[in-house]
Amino acid sequence: MLYLVTSMVFFMIGGLMALLIRGELAWPGLQFLSQEQYNQLFTMHGTIMLLLYATPILFAFANLVLPLQIGSPDVAFPRLNAFSYWLFLFGGTIVLSSLLTPGGGADFGWTAYTPLSRAEYSVGPGGDLWIMGLIVSGLGTILGAVNMITTVVCLRGPGMTMWRMPIFTWNILFTSVLILAAFPILTAALFALAADRHLGAHVFDPANGGAILWQHLF
Repeated sequence: MLYLVTSMVFFMIGGLMALLIRGELAWPGLQFLSQEQYNQLFTMHGTIMLLLYATPILFAFANLVLPLQIGSPDVAFPRLNAFSYWLFLFGGTIVLSSLLTPGGGADFGWTAYTPLSRAEYSVGPGGDLWIMGLIVSGLGTILGAVNMITTVVCLRGPGMTMWRMPIFTWNILFTSVLILAAFPILTAALFALAADRHLGAHVFDPANGGAILWQHLF
């Protein structure tokens, strides 16, 4: 239930940002948002809707429905489930807190294409908080996927074979496998981007084709 409530809160925040974006675009020229504020809202809206709503809402329904469908008393790792939720909540809070920094939030778009997301073009702590928040929430998503896969594979009730599982359970299983395939790579890419911004790592330096590398990893 906590997953569901928190995901819906993020959804409403992202929806409010969408209304501000569409209101700004209703007439030509600047209305009530500066160019920097518009880019920040655009970045935050996409981040919230995809990574802080669409993905966590899956785990919200999985926590409520999946154990009932397979005859399990609970998920495989209840404490890990709680830990993944708090990582998701704290990560999302860190992402949103970037809007409160002196320079504003991340303004390089929710895809964070390099070199726009490098320190030369995105100055200030807003981008760093965005990266940090997504790393934390991404770790929670990975742990949640491990929990769901283990629940489906190991905690099915008597007589509930894999081929008797409802389609929703299959959906959760395959989605969790895809999350385990994608999110560790995304998390590693975010670590590399943070190293580019602060350690001079040049992983995504356009001079050596790193900008294309980010697109492949993301």
